[in-house]
Amino acid sequence: MNFDVRPILLVIGLLLTTLGCAMILPAIVDLMAENDDWEVFAFSGLLTLITGVGFYAGARGTATSLSTRQAFVMTTLAWVSLSLFGALPYLWSGIVPNFTDAFFESISGLTTTGSTVITGLDHAPPGILLWRGIQQWLGGLGIIVMAVAVLPMLQIGGMQLFKIEAFDTAEKIMPRATQISGSLTLVFIVITVICAIAYLAAGMAIDDAVIHAMTTVATGGFSTKDASLGHFDSYIIDTIAVTFMILGSIPFILYVQSMQGAPRELWRNSQVRVFLVLLVVLVGIAWSLNPVAENPTQGFFHALFNVTSVLTGTGYATTDYSAWSPAANAFFFGIMFIGGCAGSTSCGIKIFRFQVLYENLKQHTKRIFYPHGIFTMRFNGKILTDSVTSAVMNFMAVYVLLFALIAILLNMTGLDFMTAVSAAGSAISNVGPGLGTEIGPSGNYKDLNDAAKWIMCAGMLIGRLELFTVLVLFVPKFWRN
Repeated sequence: MNFDVRPILLVIGLLLTTLGCAMILPAIVDLMAENDDWEVFAFSGLLTLITGVGFYAGARGTATSLSTRQAFVMTTLAWVSLSLFGALPYLWSGIVPNFTDAFFESISGLTTTGSTVITGLDHAPPGILLWRGIQQWLGGLGIIVMAVAVLPMLQIGGMQLFKIEAFDTAEKIMPRATQISGSLTLVFIVITVICAIAYLAAGMAIDDAVIHAMTTVATGGFSTKDASLGHFDSYIIDTIAVTFMILGSIPFILYVQSMQGAPRELWRNSQVRVFLVLLVVLVGIAWSLNPVAENPTQGFFHALFNVTSVLTGTGYATTDYSAWSPAANAFFFGIMFIGGCAGSTSCGIKIFRFQVLYENLKQHTKRIFYPHGIFTMRFNGKILTDSVTSAVMNFMAVYVLLFALIAILLNMTGLDFMTAVSAAGSAISNVGPGLGTEIGPSGNYKDLNDAAKWIMCAGMLIGRLELFTVLVLFVPKFWRN
């Protein structure tokens, strides 16, 4: 088999170089705070930078284009490599006791899952808190670029549907894919800055505002407080967070189009409309399921915030909704799988797949009543091909099977049924909090055994990279010419 790894090393080298440079920021913050952890970040950054430059130098001069097989390998290895090097500051600072916890925290950050094993966040070193925010911010940006540039090419789970919608439309606006990525990055930065300013205006300290802005727009959920955003106990801050969680869950290519004079595309997009309508309906249901609110206003904000957080896969919490009632447990467990829109920072199954499923069911129902009729399935005004519907159906079937497998494996490590099932859903949907007292909204993943943490790490990676990007690497036929 002829397989050239140099283009893969070239890309990973560039990404590791970027990650190494990013470690300078928490080093500076710790140095200014007279915290000795600045040395940890300086050394981690230097090691990451040297490795990245070494990969890039060794692969320089090779073809920059990637085959489909190389793209699959590059995507998975990139996330694993970034998680490995991103774990170094956690391990060497001593904020976590071992490499398992360090890698768990790192991959949870880069996949924007938001599950954490760190306790005492209120008094954690400022550099560590900033690093957690940076990891989620970079992970969210990486997911957006991957959803526009890589997944449509790989035809993962129906993402080929967005090859025309995202790439072709964008090419009419800007001539090169690199410019598309640049525009997406600019939009991501602008929205993050606006979010940080809004948090500052609402009374957050500057460090809290910046870090929460990064993790809100990235729909990641890492907080600087053990009580998450519930620590601030502010309806204004809750409203800001909800607004930017929603903005982070909308396809970012639509923002680029809006900047280029087509703002109507935001509302014309059927995926966005379905997402917003569904959010309103789910908030109403959650509001009715909250028996512990002190008054209707508090009940509404608890429902609005926590439904938005779970639906978008952000994972912030303002209350322990798992203590509301068994019905509320089932409700929040169900919506953690839905996710936001394709091409956004959110995770889960994604709204468009449910739309495709609905169109497929509608067509089959019509054929029962009108066997000789001709019915065309459409998404966003465009005809759905059999390859897209088949890919979506396969994705959803594998999603359910993988969730069940992860839950069984977690249960076999000694976790009780609810913890195992909710942890499996949280991992594969990249949500963050599970259910119950141990890993619920007010809990933490610190006390899980190492085997369970490694299983969750695999689940987070597979879920974030849309399942097949990782799974195909284990198929022998993939490696044959």
